Amino acid sequence: MLRISHYLRALAGQCPAPRVAPPGSTRAPVVIWNLLRRCNLTCKHCYATSADSVFRDELDTAAALKVIDDLHDAGVRVLILSGGEPLLREDLFQLSAYARRKGFFLALSTNGTLIDPSNIEQIEAANFDYVGISIDGLEATHDAFRQLKGSFASSMAAIRLCRERGIRVGLRTTLTQQNHTQLPRLLDLMSEYDVQKFYLSHLNYSGRGKRSRQLDARQQMSREAMLLIFERAWSDILHGRDTDFVSGNNDADAVLLLQWVASRLPHHYAELERMLKAWGGNASGSGIANIDNTGEVHPDTYWWQHSVGNVRRTPFRTLWLERPDALLQKLREHPRTVGGRCGQCRWLAICNGNTRTRAWADGDLWGQDPGCHLSDDEIGLHTLPSTLIPSVALPCAR
Repeated sequence: MLRISHYLRALAGQCPAPRVAPPGSTRAPVVIWNLLRRCNLTCKHCYATSADSVFRDELDTAAALKVIDDLHDAGVRVLILSGGEPLLREDLFQLSAYARRKGFFLALSTNGTLIDPSNIEQIEAANFDYVGISIDGLEATHDAFRQLKGSFASSMAAIRLCRERGIRVGLRTTLTQQNHTQLPRLLDLMSEYDVQKFYLSHLNYSGRGKRSRQLDARQQMSREAMLLIFERAWSDILHGRDTDFVSGNNDADAVLLLQWVASRLPHHYAELERMLKAWGGNASGSGIANIDNTGEVHPDTYWWQHSVGNVRRTPFRTLWLERPDALLQKLREHPRTVGGRCGQCRWLAICNGNTRTRAWADGDLWGQDPGCHLSDDEIGLHTLPSTLIPSVALPCAR
């Protein structure tokens, strides 16, 4: 995740540089926890391939409470509760209250359609640090992508309800060919609904997202979207607005930000380059971890094909910190040993090979990321023959 506003605020002298744990560090990760797989929507990009049905072998309440203890003992302090749709889990507020008492920074990731006057008081009382609500385009586009007519209206009503209660909201958008022209209007909704955070996610090719990869925003679309977000973030900083723009699932965004600073704030270029190298790019398997609905632990949410173990049987600290498996160790290399364009890229120390699951979807876990939106000239690759751009053969995850 690239914390765009935080970096720009640091350049403006309004805050210190973001605290970072570069890939390969042994600091406890941010954990995204899929509490259940059931969902009332069947979104076209869902990595969990969720559906409105009951899935077997999910962690019950007692087991989930033990997971919270386990994560706390491992030093985890940031916990994002996700799904499926987490509001379909009857013990959600029991679990969130327990995690809150443990002192976690706690976020709720929801599609928003189930937030209404009947539960808004419970959501407010849960005291989440923020509630992330997904909006993937304007009404017709969002409803088609989420495959439920009326879902846009329900989610926007949820945002309004949350803001009326003073709940900090994050608006989350996955960029696609269908919604990239709607991004300016989506950003305007932030002001209209008094939303503080905007998270732009690039499409990752996992679960239904792999089947929907033809919907991915083309490279120029991604670049234009990021440049728009950089401008909005900087404008808000100059005007004293409390907003927070971040992007995820394409670590090449950091290189675009560096280019934008070179053009708009050239005297800050060296400072930002230093900060981005300290950040180190993609942190799957080190700075971020995922626990799925059955207790399996993954390098991040898009790696459900590979489990490093199950928290029912082995403590998280052991799986993640004390005895990491071969894939985790390989992901923690910095910079990673990767092939194709990624292996030749002059920005590898910043990007760290970008998103490995997209490369895996192309058939080579350690090959080039097909979602990179940088040109050959920008990465320092000048028409080298393909035979000189090897794809490194390394052990693949099972």
